[in-house]
Amino acid sequence: MNIRQWAARRWLRAGMVTAALIGAGMSAACGEPRRAVYEQRLWTDDFEIRVSSVPSPPIAQDTASYTIYVRDKKSREPIVNGEGRIFATNADRHSIWQGFTYGPEVGTYRARLKFITAGEWAMGVQFRRDSTQPLQQSLDWKQMIRPGAPLGAASEKQP
Repeated sequence: MNIRQWAARRWLRAGMVTAALIGAGMSAACGEPRRAVYEQRLWTDDFEIRVSSVPSPPIAQDTASYTIYVRDKKSREPIVNGEGRIFATNADRHSIWQGFTYGPEVGTYRARLKFITAGEWAMGVQFRRDSTQPLQQSLDWKQMIRPGAPLGAASEKQP
C-alpha cells in the first residue's frame, strides 16, 4: 500500500467516525427527553411496580412525594383503583408509612413520606388489586436520605 492509499483510507475512516458521531448526536437531540428522575423497579407475584420520588433522593425533615406506577405482571395493563402503601424503616427501627391515593393517571398512585433523619432507610411497597385480595409485598430496597437544613437554620421558603 502506497502513501496515497493509506491517506485515503485514513480520511475515509475519519469521515465515517465523524458521520457516526453526528448521527448519534442528532438522534439523541431528536429523541425522547431523558428522565432525570431515579426510578426503583419492583415485582411481586402479580404486579410490576415502579417507584419514583421528588426530590430524588429525599431530604430529611422535608416531605417527599412518591409516585407509584402499578401494572399487571402478565398482561402489562395498569391496575385501576387498587390499594397499597409505602413504608420505610431506619437503623434505629423508626418506621413510617403512607397509604396510596389513586390518580390522576391510569395505574398511578401517590404517597408522601417525611423522613425524620438522614441516612439509609429500608423501603418497601405493599399492594393489592382490591380489598378481597391479600397484600403482596415487594422486596425491600435501600434508600439514602440526604441531610436537611440544620435545626434553627432559616428556611428558603420563608420570606
